[in-house]
Amino acid sequence: MKIEQIYTGCLAQGAYYIESEGEAAVIDPLREVQPYIEKAERRNAKIKYVFETHFHADFVSGHKDLAAKTGAKIVYGPTGMKMGFDAVIAEDNQEFTLGKARIKVIHTPGHTMESVCYLLINEEGKEEAIFTGDTLFIGDVGRPDLAQKVVKDLTQEILAGHLYDSLRNKLMPLPDHLIVYPAHGAGSACGKNMSKETSDTLGNQKKTNYALQPMTKEEFIREVLSGLTPPPAYFPQNVMMNIQGYDSIDEVLERGVRPLSPAEFEAAANETGALILDTREAQVFAKGFIPNSINIGIDGSFAVWVGAMIPDLKQEILVVAEEGREEEVITRLARVGYDYSIGFLAGGFKSWKEAGFEVDSIPSITAEELASIRENSPQISILDVRKNSEFLSEHVLDAENTPLDYINDSMLKVDKNKTYYVHCAGGYRSMVFASILKARGYDKLIDIAGGFKAIKESGKFPITDYVCPTTLL
Repeated sequence: MKIEQIYTGCLAQGAYYIESEGEAAVIDPLREVQPYIEKAERRNAKIKYVFETHFHADFVSGHKDLAAKTGAKIVYGPTGMKMGFDAVIAEDNQEFTLGKARIKVIHTPGHTMESVCYLLINEEGKEEAIFTGDTLFIGDVGRPDLAQKVVKDLTQEILAGHLYDSLRNKLMPLPDHLIVYPAHGAGSACGKNMSKETSDTLGNQKKTNYALQPMTKEEFIREVLSGLTPPPAYFPQNVMMNIQGYDSIDEVLERGVRPLSPAEFEAAANETGALILDTREAQVFAKGFIPNSINIGIDGSFAVWVGAMIPDLKQEILVVAEEGREEEVITRLARVGYDYSIGFLAGGFKSWKEAGFEVDSIPSITAEELASIRENSPQISILDVRKNSEFLSEHVLDAENTPLDYINDSMLKVDKNKTYYVHCAGGYRSMVFASILKARGYDKLIDIAGGFKAIKESGKFPITDYVCPTTLL
């Protein structure tokens, strides 16, 4: 028997490949399904099932394409949703045979109403692992406020109550030796306190996971709902794509992986109103870019920030990327439902510049240069675009918090006629922020390379630590 976790760091997402006696199953596959197919082919196995733990919100699953290309059956747990594709709607405790192994469906509503966990019973008949989806993470549980955005009359309190019952009545009675394989780890917006570890024993989670400790249902509901931040705007749209279906990834790539000369690229931008997305590294982007383009670097939390910054999944997108990475960018856009890339700049930004087209730039300075400027002008304005929780933890004295997460609100604090020095934690988010405001006509933003880390390490700025008000009593 083979069990393989296929972890994708940019989404903090775990898919799983299970195989027994030449039959394979994939749990929660990513949008690009060819790697699963090739893995099975190399092992002379046939993919029999695609198991989905729930209708995902943070990414578009590959269930529809994988089933179409392999003949595998798609399996979901009990749900009242009408889907746009054929699927097996499993009952609670139903078992599926995979070679000499069995996979048992355990209905665990709470994160969503259709959420299930899959209990793997190995070839010797022993319960070996539990694939918990977004019901149980390592160190956390799935947030119960997402499905209410999709299903009428559901509240987060109702869902949290279901989650309490699912954890206590369905998962905690299972044996301690089971290996817990969740759908996400640290960095995902589907929970609030996830560990960097991507698996653990159920027994250890019973000891260490806050949500599995003794408490009443009312206490659980309060605890699990506290500290939740608003989910990214694209989440409900991803859910609907996972329910209703979507274009084949092959069609998406054919549409998007289309090289355009600088002249064709400019014409496409002018004719379609497409958003120009530049995915190069922040400091490279700062030195020169196509006017009105926005920067979201492919080597950061790309999918998360694309989803947060581009509210419409049907927005047409023109891509500027490092040469050779164009297909990667378009694939990663499709993972979170952005299917309307319409081409990329052939030869990258270099070809645009060499063709003599207009270019723009954003000033970027070091922390030391900022310190020198501050010595001569003590009243300079510093914008900290980190999350409010990061800002409260510690920040530069007199800096103003304008979180990237809420850029439309943050933008209201910015005066177009005033110069601002902008930083985040390390330099990724500040360039996203500066590029978006630049495209909206804010021309006096100066980026601080290296972000708060560089500022603090310079030792030239007063740093204030957050003091909890209760410590002052």
